[in-house]
Amino acid sequence: MKTYHETVEWMFQQLPMYQRVGKQAFKKDLSNTLKLAEHLGNPENKFKSIHVAGTNGKGSVSHMIASVLQSAGYKTGLYTSPHLKDFRERIRINGKVIPQENVIAFIEENQTFLGYNHLSFFEMTVGMAFDHFAKEKVDIAIIETGMGGRLDSTNIIIPELSVITNIGLDHTAFLGDNLTAIAGEKAGIIKKEIPLVIGERHKETKDVFIQTAKEKDSRIEFAEDHNFEKYNTDLKGDYQKKNIRTVLTSLQLLRDQGWEISKESIVNGLNNVKLHTGLQGRWDVIREKPKVICDTAHNAEGLKIVLKQLQKLKFENLHIVLGVVNDKDLSKVLPLFPKTAKYYFSKPNVPRGLDAAILQSEAVKFDLDGRAYESVHDAFLAAEEEALDEDLIFIGGSNFTVAEVL
Repeated sequence: MKTYHETVEWMFQQLPMYQRVGKQAFKKDLSNTLKLAEHLGNPENKFKSIHVAGTNGKGSVSHMIASVLQSAGYKTGLYTSPHLKDFRERIRINGKVIPQENVIAFIEENQTFLGYNHLSFFEMTVGMAFDHFAKEKVDIAIIETGMGGRLDSTNIIIPELSVITNIGLDHTAFLGDNLTAIAGEKAGIIKKEIPLVIGERHKETKDVFIQTAKEKDSRIEFAEDHNFEKYNTDLKGDYQKKNIRTVLTSLQLLRDQGWEISKESIVNGLNNVKLHTGLQGRWDVIREKPKVICDTAHNAEGLKIVLKQLQKLKFENLHIVLGVVNDKDLSKVLPLFPKTAKYYFSKPNVPRGLDAAILQSEAVKFDLDGRAYESVHDAFLAAEEEALDEDLIFIGGSNFTVAEVL
């Protein structure tokens, strides 16, 4: 293993990775992760953690909590996925990404073991993150699940707090095709006597959480039951209002456990999430004339809120650069998009990217009009050429579409 680039390429090639290839990468148990953890000397037991799952908002919530804890003076690890530009965005301490040499060293030292045991990309990454946090002696790490909860590779930690932001119909091929079943998978992160925060109460899911918390003897708090004074954040999506309430409820439970988190730390942390943690792609305004906004929302629940917020803005014409992955249920998401916009259909540059021509022909069924382009880059250039200063360009549909523009 020589360069950082070669190391990361090797990791990507190891086994199908869900993010790129989809269903065949999904693992049905935690035995591999447990084997790796043991091989590494169980790093997951050497630092305190907070575990965050959910369909939407788990990334934003993880980054917000990390930013506040950093502001409070704690050395804070943050493990999230997927990354937008560089693999190292997944593993950060106080906002700084893991150094390239650490990535190379981890793979070099453990390559025989990783290869022999056929560890997946995600399993390796979790091992690398936990190893990094343990060696760097973080005070606490915020750990975001990849998908689901029960069988997610991250689910070997015993955290200070479990957080489930919400439940929506995403990844139904793996997690179940109704909200109750998906809630059951996410509820898999609830641990014995560890307090739990639920971001949104939903009639189809609340009983699953209440029942599991009872079985595990865990205190459960629904964020919606709490009234907090108004806090602002530098994350400007309308959906962040819900996320802030989940974060504030989580911080309250941490304070109950003796973590020192002042009001100043909360204000400073919430106002400087991007600065502290490097979060990108959540209602990111990347230019003013014409206004260019990108957002990684990619399922019906997330897109509904983002598109509603778009319609509140003042602009002459709306241009939408859209690219999705091939396992998206388009009949659920395409009806949400405005018929008055001009569309620039594109294929994200990953194996799971849906061909732009297919996306265009599906979109026509919902009266969405536009052209198909070879790449996200070409689609964005075309939108820039056509847009006037008073127009608005929105880029979205997938993490990968946004990543290519940022």
